[in-house]
Amino acid sequence: MMTATEPAASLPLPPIPEPFRLPFYCGAWHNVGIDYLVDLGTASKILGRTHPRLAPAEFDGRACFSLNYQLYFAQYGEGASITEEVEINIIAYPQGEEHRMFPVSYAQYATGIDQTKMLGIGRIHVLCDNVMAIEAGSKIFAEPKRPARFTATMPSLNGPETSDWHIRVLDADFAEDGSVTPGGRQLFSIEAQLGGLAGVPVSSTPITGYGTDAEGRLLTSRQSVYHPYQYYALDSGTAARVSVDVAEPASVVGQDLTALLDHADPAGVWTHQSAPVAAHSRPYYLA
Repeated sequence: MMTATEPAASLPLPPIPEPFRLPFYCGAWHNVGIDYLVDLGTASKILGRTHPRLAPAEFDGRACFSLNYQLYFAQYGEGASITEEVEINIIAYPQGEEHRMFPVSYAQYATGIDQTKMLGIGRIHVLCDNVMAIEAGSKIFAEPKRPARFTATMPSLNGPETSDWHIRVLDADFAEDGSVTPGGRQLFSIEAQLGGLAGVPVSSTPITGYGTDAEGRLLTSRQSVYHPYQYYALDSGTAARVSVDVAEPASVVGQDLTALLDHADPAGVWTHQSAPVAAHSRPYYLA
């Protein structure tokens, strides 16, 4: 047993490979997520395959499966990049850390009540169209990240006017030159029709993310979003407004989605879109 005079063993920080630097700053952030309350046993099995040291959070006997689409911009000293990705997550916490947490309902979790931030995203699949982001996510954060392509329709001040989000996720691979190939078969799609629904601002970040590296070590990091999200609680009358449709159930991603979505109900949607920082107005004639 360790005495009061003995220092606790310290853990090294995970390495940051060149040329990456942290924190990573996004110039703009567009994000939509859907939460499903799913079978606890199914979620535990899928989570344990990727993160054996995590346990799924329990909300009234159900687990929370959460997937989200991200579109973000990053500016570098010698250029810029635009990245799209979809995370497929199970809300989880490190096994044995229950004593650090207090019980929360799904609604409390979704609206940011869990200030311990022990409840975080256990990433099961991360699909991405940017080679640098795939490398950074895999090497720095131990994300199970792979290539994909996307087509997306979302609300925009540049029109056409809509409140709907529609995301198609297409299979892709690495080309011989290291780039991501064009999109192939559709894996799944995400639909959120939010027109007429009342959203509420929530302060739910920083978001805790968990990764498991090749040596089985569990690591974590947090991502801050500097503006409230809009959260839309769903019930039996509004749940049909959102959907996740699996086009390739035989694929690795499709198998997990099919299992998690079986007899599962969508519980909430959350969105964030960066505010514009400049506007170019209409021209007029001088003569």
